[in-house]
Amino acid sequence: MTGTVRVVGFGMGPQHVTPEAAAALAGCDYALAVQKGEDDPLLAVRQAVADAHGLELVVVRDPERDRSPGLDRAAYEGAVGNWYAARLAAYRSVLASREGTCAFLVWGDPSLYDGTIRIVRELGADFDVLPGISAPQVLAARHGIVLHDVGQPVHVTTARRLRADVAAGQRNVVVMLTAGVDLDGFSDWHVWWGANLGGVGERLVSGRVGSVVGEIAEARTATKAEAGWVMDLFLLRAPADVEGRPDGTA
Repeated sequence: MTGTVRVVGFGMGPQHVTPEAAAALAGCDYALAVQKGEDDPLLAVRQAVADAHGLELVVVRDPERDRSPGLDRAAYEGAVGNWYAARLAAYRSVLASREGTCAFLVWGDPSLYDGTIRIVRELGADFDVLPGISAPQVLAARHGIVLHDVGQPVHVTTARRLRADVAAGQRNVVVMLTAGVDLDGFSDWHVWWGANLGGVGERLVSGRVGSVVGEIAEARTATKAEAGWVMDLFLLRAPADVEGRPDGTA
């Protein structure tokens, strides 16, 4: 390692960069990002952040990861492990060849479903972390809700784990890392859904799942057509927990 690293959460783009994060970027010499495929629209957002702060964006190709449908837990974790090791090697190569301070630009906030901090630790870099605006924050703001009822918890999970977590008793769940929205079996639950929040193609849908599931599918398709990509998430709440609230708010 020849320099230091700043892990910077940038929300969904330049419009979400906080003054603290902007000050950190001003002190960096370059930013590092991965490119996923030949045409990566998400890379353009990182480029916009870098350009807004006068930073060179150094790009490396993201290693391939096994995304075969139906992977069991062991196979999924093995695929992620292999991908993680390959990405680590790519980052190490760049950081070893350049001097100065590098910014790692992280979608949303680095604390939620992002591996950048773990990667930087394994690289052995001196680093700090600048928080960003997270997707659950924007989801709650857009819908004008609180993510939990008074004195109650909110459980944050992934689409892959949703059913297991509900079976374990979770009744108020923020669901991230979706690859489509599968709400079969939740017809009487209430959902607050959003896509590309704060970015191009933003869409919002809320209501009883059985009444709005088709609307969500249509909105998701429209978002992808407009932006070329979809990042969506939703809050799902059990029916007893929204009883007596016609709008479903907490």
